[in-house]
Amino acid sequence: MTLVLASQSPRRRELLLQAGLGRADFRFERVNPDIDETPLPDETPEAHVERLAREKALAGLSLASGFEQPVVLGSDTIVVLDGRILGKPRDAEDACAMLSALSDREHLVMTAVAISDGNQTRSTVVQTKVRFSVLSEDDIRLYVASGEPLDKAGAYGIQGMGGAFVSAIDGSYSAVVGLPLVETRALLQSFSLL
Repeated sequence: MTLVLASQSPRRRELLLQAGLGRADFRFERVNPDIDETPLPDETPEAHVERLAREKALAGLSLASGFEQPVVLGSDTIVVLDGRILGKPRDAEDACAMLSALSDREHLVMTAVAISDGNQTRSTVVQTKVRFSVLSEDDIRLYVASGEPLDKAGAYGIQGMGGAFVSAIDGSYSAVVGLPLVETRALLQSFSLL
């Protein structure tokens, strides 16, 4: 079997390498599926993120047809504030609005991971509570000017400069970064990939 990561995210690549605990025989390929990430009408945030992870894994299977017995891992992360999904910001102004909304508040980060071999698909969703400190207008302006928030769900990356705004987390740090390690290892083990 060939493990395939359906993502070009450097963060997910690093986390998946961590999940292998440095084993010499733990290797994976990567593909980059393109799926529509628009929420469905009346879809809950949890159902949405799990559907996207499963769709990425299944779309990745078609891109991985050149690999021997591909088993594809897909993942997706969303930020949820007051039941509303905060995706990647459209532009700097949108990023500023998201960060202002997150200031001095608690929000949820939901990360789903799915693995499929074409015959079966298994998935799970991990929810982590994240609390932001009070952000000044200058904090927000400087952070957005760095460019870091522009390709991140919720307009921040906890593993980068955005981590300076996080006053507390309750749950999985690696899930907030983009791939829950404990749950990912369990799914890999269920497919005999670890």
